[in-house]
Amino acid sequence: MTYCVGLLLPGGIVFASDSRTNAGVDNFSQFCKMTVFERPGDRVIVLLSSGALAGTQAIVSVLKQRGAENDGRPNIWTARTMFDVAGVVSDATREVERRDAAAGKGGQLVFNASFIFGGQIAGEPPRLFRTYAETNFIEAEQDSPFLQTGETKYGKPILDRVITRTTSLSDATKCVLLSFDSTMRSNLSVGLPIDLLCYEQGSLRVTRRRRVEQGDAYFTALRGAWSEGVRDVFTRLPEPAW
Repeated sequence: MTYCVGLLLPGGIVFASDSRTNAGVDNFSQFCKMTVFERPGDRVIVLLSSGALAGTQAIVSVLKQRGAENDGRPNIWTARTMFDVAGVVSDATREVERRDAAAGKGGQLVFNASFIFGGQIAGEPPRLFRTYAETNFIEAEQDSPFLQTGETKYGKPILDRVITRTTSLSDATKCVLLSFDSTMRSNLSVGLPIDLLCYEQGSLRVTRRRRVEQGDAYFTALRGAWSEGVRDVFTRLPEPAW
C-alpha cells in the first residue's frame, strides 16, 4: 500500500509520498513514488503514484518516453494547460491498462493505478488533480484544497482540522508530515522515507525538495512535540458529566 497527499494553497502546492512497497506481511521494500518533470521558467509537474508498482512504473515510463519522442501526440512537455496534462496521464493509464488486461485475462489480478499530480505551466495558476484507476479525474479547489490516495483514512483527520484555504506553505508542510506520522503509527504498509516537495507559486522551478529518512532530526522533533502536545491538551480536557 502507499500514502500520497497533495495540498493546493495560495502560496503553491505541497506534495508528499511514502516509499514503502509490499507484497505480503514479510516482504517490504522501498521505491520512490514521486516523479518530477521540470523545465525551469516553463513548467513544473509533480506526479505521485499509488497502486500496483508494475502498473504505475509502466505508466510513468510511457509518460517519459512519449515526452522524449515528441511525435506529435500530446505529452507532458507540449501540454498547454494542467488540464491537458490530466488528459495525457489518463491516456497513458488507459494504454497500459489495455496492454496488461489482455496479458492477464482470466487471472485474479485487477489493474490498480492512481495518481496525484499537479504543478504549474507558464500562463496559468498552479493546479492539482487526482486520477483514478478508471482513468477519470478530479481537481482540487478552494473548498477542497487537498487530495489523497492510498492509505488515506489515518492521516485525513489532522488535515481536516488544520488545513484551510489560507494555510501557509510552512504550516501545510508540518501538517502533511504529521499526517504521515499518524498513518505510519496505525498502518505498517506505509513507512519512511517520505519524499517531500514544496512548490512556490510563480517560481516555475523546484527549490524545496527533500527526503525524510529514518532518524531525521526535524521529523523526530516534530512528531515528539506533537505527541506531547496532544497528551497535554487531553489531560486538561473537562471531565465527563454524568
